[in-house]
Amino acid sequence: MAIQRRALVLNQNYEPLNVCSVRRAFVLVYRGKAEVLEQGDEPIAGADDTHFPTPSVIRLSHFVRRPHPRPRLTRREVFARDGERCQYCGQRGGQLTIDHVLPKHRGGKHEWENLVTACRSCNHRKGGRTPEEARMDLLSEPRRPSTHPSVMYAPYLTRYGEWRPFLLGWSRDQDLGELGLAAGA
Repeated sequence: MAIQRRALVLNQNYEPLNVCSVRRAFVLVYRGKAEVLEQGDEPIAGADDTHFPTPSVIRLSHFVRRPHPRPRLTRREVFARDGERCQYCGQRGGQLTIDHVLPKHRGGKHEWENLVTACRSCNHRKGGRTPEEARMDLLSEPRRPSTHPSVMYAPYLTRYGEWRPFLLGWSRDQDLGELGLAAGA
């Protein structure tokens, strides 16, 4: 059913703002606050056997100022950044925990650059030591996730291919390479 689809919302300058439900996008278009740039495959069934085009990409008619998005520091977001994988042994799934690379009791802060996903056994083995002291190597250096549009909306590209021209225009070449979305992909 088309109403369960999502729609990409672009600012007046074509900058990607967010993803909303098709219902919300339809209301914005119907009230004259946005225009449809791309339509979905399935039409929305209305009353009296009328059908409306499904908005897939809409552009707001007025510019919206907003602060630069910042990723929220939550367990779920740390797990997502690390691919649901222990950053010491590489184990996926199971009982994952959050580990402070530099332990809090030694001055380590609760921030993106000091937090990694760890399985319960690796976290216990490391204890209150640094990875070097515990002779454990990190698979990847912890860092703040990117809030660049090409990274934030990349998961939607497999389902909504019509969004690609509107998202990849805001990309940097290094973002495309990291995501496997380079020009030939």
